[in-house]
Formats: sequence, C-alpha cells, structure tokens
Amino acid sequence: MQLGRTTLSKFLIQQLNGIEGANDLSALLVDVAAALKAISAMTAKGSLGAFPGEFDSKNVQGETQQKLDVLANDVMIRSCEWGGLLAGMASEELVDPYPIRSEYTRGRYLLVFDPLDGPSNTDVNVSVGTIFSVLRHDKTEPPTTADYLKPGCSQVAAGYAIYGPATMLVITVGKGTHGFTLDREIGNFILTHPSLQIPADTSEFAINTSNVRFWEPPVHRYVTECQAGKTGDRGRDFNMRWIASMVAEVHRILMRGGVFMYPKDTKDPSNPGRLRLLYEAGPMSLLIEQAGGRATTGRERLLDLLPEALHQRVPLILGSRNEVERIARYHAEHASGVDRPYSSPLFNERSLFRPEARI
Repeated sequence: MQLGRTTLSKFLIQQLNGIEGANDLSALLVDVAAALKAISAMTAKGSLGAFPGEFDSKNVQGETQQKLDVLANDVMIRSCEWGGLLAGMASEELVDPYPIRSEYTRGRYLLVFDPLDGPSNTDVNVSVGTIFSVLRHDKTEPPTTADYLKPGCSQVAAGYAIYGPATMLVITVGKGTHGFTLDREIGNFILTHPSLQIPADTSEFAINTSNVRFWEPPVHRYVTECQAGKTGDRGRDFNMRWIASMVAEVHRILMRGGVFMYPKDTKDPSNPGRLRLLYEAGPMSLLIEQAGGRATTGRERLLDLLPEALHQRVPLILGSRNEVERIARYHAEHASGVDRPYSSPLFNERSLFRPEARI
C-alpha cells in the first residue's frame, strides 16, 4: 500500500481479501465513512451552523441531548440503513435498537455507535468524535436486544472519527489499527498512519482528578506513584493529560502512547463505571489491542466482558501495555490483600489533617 495514495475503499479491498462476507463488510464501512464526512462538515461549522445548543430532552443515559448529538445520530442511521447490509443498529441516543425499515433489505451485520462523543466540547472548539462497532448477525430473523450483547472480542470491525484540525478515521478489521485523513478537496479518506503501534512504556497518564476522593486504593496507588516522579518508586517524571473527550484521549495514545483511566469509583454506587461497553469501551479496546496496547476494567480484560444490557456502563483502563498491566496487577494485589498502602499528599507529615494541626 502506498502511503498518501491508498483510499479507504482500496485499503478495505486489500485487508478483507479472502474473508467471507468481505464485499458486504467493505461496503458497510464505506457507508459509515460517508456518514462521518457529513458529521465532520456539521461540526466544522461551529457557531456558523444551526447546530449549537441543547434540546429540551434527555437520552437514555439521562444526559441532556445536544442538537449535534441528535443530528449526528440521524446522519448515521440514514447513511447506513438502506444498503441491505444491516440487520439493525443501536446508538447512545436511542433507548432500544433501531430496526431496519421494511422497505429495505435486511443484511447480516449490526452497527452500534456513539454518534458524537464529547458533544459539549463543541461549545469551546475542542475535538469531538464518533465511535462505532460492527457485529455479525448470522440469523435470518430480525435481531433482538440480546443479539447485540456480544463480547468485544467478537467485533468484526471497529473505529472512530476525530473531528479536529484535520478529520481522521481510525479503523480495525482485525488486522492491525490504521489511520486515515480526510482529504477535503477530493472527499476521500486517505491512508496516512498504517499499522499504528502503541509504545509498551509511557510517561503520560490521563485521568479526571476531580474524582480522586472516590477512587479505589489501586488507582490511588498508581497515580500517587506517577505524581512522585523521579523521587518516587517509578524513578521518572510523568505528565498528566485530560481532555474530557474519549476519542481525543485514545487518539493521543495511539499516536504517541499513554494510559487513559476512567476507573471504577464510589461516586455513584449504582454504576460501576461511566463508559458504555458496547459503543465506547468495546470498540476503543479493540483498536488499542490491535495496536499492541492493553485494555482492562482493572479486574478483567475488557474484550472478554459479556454485556448484560444495551447501555451497560463499565470502568476502563487502556493504553501502553506495561502500564496497563501494572495497574491491573495493583488491582489484583489489593483484592488479595498483599498491596502496600499508598501515600496520599493529603495525609502526609505536613498535612492539615495531622491531629496536632487541628484547631
């Protein structure tokens, strides 16, 4: 494949050669790409478009829907439902799966997606994205909700688009993770980042430290070690990043390494995690593992997790292999009772929490 000359269509023909159902899967991913181009154009207009702001409605997660959320959801559905390739779709914005209408031929794939990840970032012109996953549906009857509840390792394709200074599509069909840049002049996604590989080691981590009081001990232990830098057990300095857009966080990790953590915490006991398994954590984990990284809940490999509900939330830790494995080990050591106490700066010798410092 020639860098800068290979279009998405040509790439898919080469990657899927000899695979059963290759033509249909390739055509479906081209339809998805067409939707991503349209969403990219909408987000690029910013305040010049008619899209900023909120609707007086909430999605299934109880989150206020942004206008771009709903419009991006409609674009994805309209681009993909008519081609005879899908048996159904599921989205963050829909309570139940979307059935293919009777006037269209029903295909052998399921598409699940988050139409616009981090939509509130558009108000401040920060990168947002779209995440998607493709599952096989080998039944002749229409899919039920249960047919979507498959572990991440059964995905036949996954990807995301990031709408930044350039629009990029990052995709896997199980043969590595590859990046394409949208050439707006010709309207094609062009292969620019073939066979992405995440460095096994890193000195960057991403976590929302406003939730520190809710973290479990293994996460406290890891972050405290990173913050200690050269003077601590790790013997080197770490940088912390946080964009509040999962697509942007994962994209940075794929480009240069790092660890992204949205771990289990005690903030909301009814939700063990914050990210949706089927259309956020699952596809991102497949992309990361196909690039040599690792993805875990802290307690088990994310891609082995069997979904129990369409909009199930899970904790997620992903990125550079050695760091993710270290964090998983800390969870295992804590569960077995052999981990050592972490040292929090709030409770060290100079802390205001010293008994003698209380007034």
